[in-house]
Amino acid sequence: QVQLVESGGGLVQPGGSLRLSCAASGTIFSIKAMGWYRQAPGKQRELVATATSGGTSNYADSVKGRFTISRDNAKNTVYLQMNSLNSEDTALYYCHAALQLMSWPTYTDYWGQGTQVTVSS
Repeated sequence: QVQLVESGGGLVQPGGSLRLSCAASGTIFSIKAMGWYRQAPGKQRELVATATSGGTSNYADSVKGRFTISRDNAKNTVYLQMNSLNSEDTALYYCHAALQLMSWPTYTDYWGQGTQVTVSS
């Protein structure tokens, strides 16, 4: 019923930039929050950044000042602009959405398939 389609990952040199996109589609009534998590090999999945429908954003300390999250509510899309990338940013990045379906009274968490970001020279 719901799909989160991510794009924009890839290989980038240290100091470079990438922009991730994630579009939600399906029988969506309302989206409370959209954001990005990441998981590096051998590590737990961690929050990168989230943005609520009310305009509040939250970032992991490790990406503050380098990453910027933004949303296009009309398109049910969230973006993550990543600047000054370093090797510690290498991970599989997952899109997340807390949303309410047309036929369901509560919010549910949905995840994308993940897009790989590799920072290497």
